[in-house]
Amino acid sequence: MSSPRSSAQRRYLKRFGISTICYVLTLALASRLIGQGQAEGPLLWLLAMLPGLSLVGVFWAIARLLLEETDEYQRLLLVRQSLVASGFALSIATVWGFLENFRLVPHIDSYWVAILWFTGLGLGSIWNRMTLGRGDRA
Repeated sequence: MSSPRSSAQRRYLKRFGISTICYVLTLALASRLIGQGQAEGPLLWLLAMLPGLSLVGVFWAIARLLLEETDEYQRLLLVRQSLVASGFALSIATVWGFLENFRLVPHIDSYWVAILWFTGLGLGSIWNRMTLGRGDRA
């Protein structure tokens, strides 16, 4: 049985959902129009930026949750997850960047850092469970 969500968590889920839907829609639109050569000039730039801006919405939703969550323990869990995610993503991106600089590995698009960060959130959740238990109130 899951614990009831706080009002801050419910707002986060709404913001996260909206941002994710925007990401999927804008990525599909940009891929279609740019892929078919139907966009140029400022429209091309806008379409290329929209999926990334949608992911910025996810980061904003997480930041708002950190600010709005009144339960200090839940905030602690999210801060720990975010620190693991940041350390994980930055470490891999930095090492890869040096390897790439010396032409030992291929170039990888920088949006993969966000994917690494989200992966790091999952690792942070696992870390919380390993070090603090379930991570919620029983």
